[in-house]
Amino acid sequence: MPLNREFIGRSWRAAEIYEVSREKLRDFAVAIGETHPAYLDEEAAVKHGYRTVIAPPTFATTLWFRMGNWPMLVPEFGKQKDPVCVLGDQRVTHHRRIHAGDRLWFTTTVRDIRDIGRHELFEMEHQVTSEDGEPVCTVVDQMISRGSAAPKE
Repeated sequence: MPLNREFIGRSWRAAEIYEVSREKLRDFAVAIGETHPAYLDEEAAVKHGYRTVIAPPTFATTLWFRMGNWPMLVPEFGKQKDPVCVLGDQRVTHHRRIHAGDRLWFTTTVRDIRDIGRHELFEMEHQVTSEDGEPVCTVVDQMISRGSAAPKE
């Protein structure tokens, strides 16, 4: 079943704010083997000019797993459990560092859906902003829905 092209241009905002904890940032840094002290120790982060522990740049991609799976869970979008989706590409543009204590909003927009052979590619843009609306980062994902393109005549 092809994806619903009427979703192009639609946006969705997460119903809850994501609160960034110091321990979440430390756990993430340890998990990826990142040892810069600004990711692990508040005193070191302050010495490097930050107000508190900061997130490694790739931390922004983890927000997707918690906040960015719309529209794939909306039945009208047409994404079935099988076939699966795979990540085709992901780009992150940081507007400022993510800090422990940040409270972040997550808004997703479907930018494009197109056929690539018998598969479909759908592109989503995720805007991450602070609680007061300050831009934090923009994440652009290209997902490939395997085998879901309409049959060609």
